[in-house]
Amino acid sequence: MASKAQDLLKEYKAKRNFAKTQEPSGAAPKAKEGRGTFVVQKHDATRLHYDFRLELDGVLKSWAVTKGPSNNPADKRLAVHVEDHPLEYGGFEGTIPEGEYGGGTVMLWDRGTWEPVGDLHEGLDSGDLKFRLYGERLKGEWVLVHMKGRDTKRRSGPPRENWLLIKHRDSYARDKDTLTTRFTRSVDTGRDLKQIASGAKPVKASKVKPDAVWHSDGDEAEKADQTTRILAKASKGKAPAFRPVQLATLVDSVPAGDDWLFEMKYDGYRCLAAVEGDSVRLYTRSGLDWTDKFGALVEPLQKLKIGSALIDGEVCAFDGKGRTDFSTLQDVLSNGGRLEFFAFDLLEADGKDLTKLPLIERKERLQTILGRSIKNSPIQYSSHVAGHGQKVLDALCREGHEGVIAKSANAPYRGDRTKSWLKIKCLKRQEFVIGGWSPSTKRRGFASLLLGTWENGKLLYRGRVGTGFNHDTLLELDAKLAKLATKASPFEAVPRDRVRGVKWVEPTLVAEIAYTEMTSDDILRHPSFIGLRGDKPAREVKMEKLQPIEDDGEAVAEKLGVRLTSPDRVVYAGQGITKSQLVAYYEDVAKAMLPHIENRPLSLVRCPQGPKGHCFFQKHDTGGFPDQIHSGTIIEKDGEKEDYFFVDDLPGLVAGVQMNVLEWHIWGSRFDDVEKPDRLVFDIDPDEGLDFSHIISAAQDIRDRLKDLGYTSFPMVSGGKGIHVIVPLKPKAEWPEVKAFCKDFAQAMADEEPDRFTANLSKARRKGRLFIDYLRNERGSTAISPWSVRSREGAPVAVPVEWDEVPSLKKANGFSLAEAAERARSKPWPNYFRQKQVLKV
Repeated sequence: MASKAQDLLKEYKAKRNFAKTQEPSGAAPKAKEGRGTFVVQKHDATRLHYDFRLELDGVLKSWAVTKGPSNNPADKRLAVHVEDHPLEYGGFEGTIPEGEYGGGTVMLWDRGTWEPVGDLHEGLDSGDLKFRLYGERLKGEWVLVHMKGRDTKRRSGPPRENWLLIKHRDSYARDKDTLTTRFTRSVDTGRDLKQIASGAKPVKASKVKPDAVWHSDGDEAEKADQTTRILAKASKGKAPAFRPVQLATLVDSVPAGDDWLFEMKYDGYRCLAAVEGDSVRLYTRSGLDWTDKFGALVEPLQKLKIGSALIDGEVCAFDGKGRTDFSTLQDVLSNGGRLEFFAFDLLEADGKDLTKLPLIERKERLQTILGRSIKNSPIQYSSHVAGHGQKVLDALCREGHEGVIAKSANAPYRGDRTKSWLKIKCLKRQEFVIGGWSPSTKRRGFASLLLGTWENGKLLYRGRVGTGFNHDTLLELDAKLAKLATKASPFEAVPRDRVRGVKWVEPTLVAEIAYTEMTSDDILRHPSFIGLRGDKPAREVKMEKLQPIEDDGEAVAEKLGVRLTSPDRVVYAGQGITKSQLVAYYEDVAKAMLPHIENRPLSLVRCPQGPKGHCFFQKHDTGGFPDQIHSGTIIEKDGEKEDYFFVDDLPGLVAGVQMNVLEWHIWGSRFDDVEKPDRLVFDIDPDEGLDFSHIISAAQDIRDRLKDLGYTSFPMVSGGKGIHVIVPLKPKAEWPEVKAFCKDFAQAMADEEPDRFTANLSKARRKGRLFIDYLRNERGSTAISPWSVRSREGAPVAVPVEWDEVPSLKKANGFSLAEAAERARSKPWPNYFRQKQVLKV
């Protein structure tokens, strides 16, 4: 490796006079194992840029990123491939003399380790290098893409390669980039560029003021950039990785029975504590690393000496009355004070996954590893009461607490919102997005904030809040609102009497609001501001509505005249979803689903042993099905007659559940005109390893290309791996013409971008590409119906979405039954059946 590295550094050495520059000359590298290092150096040369370097083959492969890295996946930052640098360069910070190559100031802006996603040399050679970064500032998955054919010619030597540095959409991605503006100091010395250029001494960790660490404002992140020695020590080692947390469903009453455990509902920030010896990482519910914000808890967790563990809990602060209080917590995070961590679940211990164990056993193990906590320790075990839920709730409400969490004692841990965890509140509270503000006539700044929630890609107005602010909060919000000012309203609509004088802002701030009730048109009554939340992205804020505790699927089936046997049989073991719950789901979505599925020939995926057992397709009626599932005769190409299933109402869907139907696949035409389809479907099927961002981009390109041809299309996440782009049609053209159009469409895209797309079904031809599946547009072929559950782990659903939602999607199987049912009630795709499009052939 040493010889190869020296060969790779010839260009680097030829450009530098090491008698004049302090840059390292490139000693022979030492062999090492494990992850390679990476570094980002902010370089104020002829033009300010950021040098991004990855350790590979004993050198630092290097790219000059003109605008610096962005954590917004929509940003495609130009990264010019430059000469390899020696490994020692990863520790260089200082000045390069004027007149020398690269003359200017160099700052160590970020550093850490990295690992490839897939074969790294193949990715580098093909111009599609995917990798994960474990830096102090850059985290998660990224990709470097070579823009072949767009390289820059030079006077001598090969062209300068132009690449793009792009963030993959994951828990570290953000819809608005703040990296280069938030972080302006060295990760090594704490100096800015001017201090480095002047030769100022490094800023020592011991000189950092304590309040520089306890911040809650993204604009103050630079303070937290200079961490204490405790945090530096905590970052060493390998603590357990973040995993999705279980969320509770808001319900309208308290469940009964001793098999429910009742805990206090804490008023704070959800937190996963990942501990292994002195290594401690603290994550929010969405996977953000807030170890610095919750830094006061690091040393107490280290002192527990509990080995390796992943603990679920809540970070809180007590108010003057001894209650956990979110406003007090915000003040503590900003100005210093005591934090508390209430631990209520144990997901991992000493490398062993405990999530499949019953909750009561997980809590017993948690209590054992925490031991007998010291009375004044900030790390406390969250106790519970078995049964007597109403009494527990009444007592907590009398004392002014927020409410209770009811947890099924024998349920496993699931990283999703489920009904094995329920929340019952004393007062109504939830998050809302700030979209504007009304000026005050009595003072500088605002009188009230305009609030909303996201539904189907639209920000819906939910009212105004003008109380609950103290002086410090008013000043803080004034400053934030000023930076987010925009001319256009972010809301779908606001009542005319509420618009006068309003100042609009980008909808990125999330506020916790208490209120008494909602009006019939979902407007807040008597709202009061509690505080800003930084642990939940604004785009995820939706209206939280009360749900009944019991699923009444058995009663639904009985009312509809469908015999439902074994209603309590668990179909999806991982989520505890029963046949009865599936019936209740289809009742919830029937109004939205039936217009898409009724009177069409069907193919059914039946799974008598559940999704993990043997499943099979069935399209012909062979007898033995309930009367509510109908059949109609179709003449096949060979002249034979076959009976195909169809349904036209909710009883048919319920009868399908009884017959273990877990997927409903539909033809593109209906029985009344079976030879003329009324929909086209382009299914984007990715090769293994391709990030979901590639699918998003492809769906948008298909939409745009269809629009250029005069067609309006609608996107649907399939519940599997991809996105379906669907075009509603008037049934005029017949199947051969439709298939020819779709084939030509897909092939044209593949011909224009052969490195990106393929229209060939062959798996071998799909390597590194997206298959545009047009084959669903031929007679007898089917596609998954909108709102159908899938026979896959997690019980995902095929859900219609809006085009403006697509860029923020993280996966195609991200909607649970509850989320899909809620979305169906909001009537997505309102214009789908109003389209009068005719295929032009």
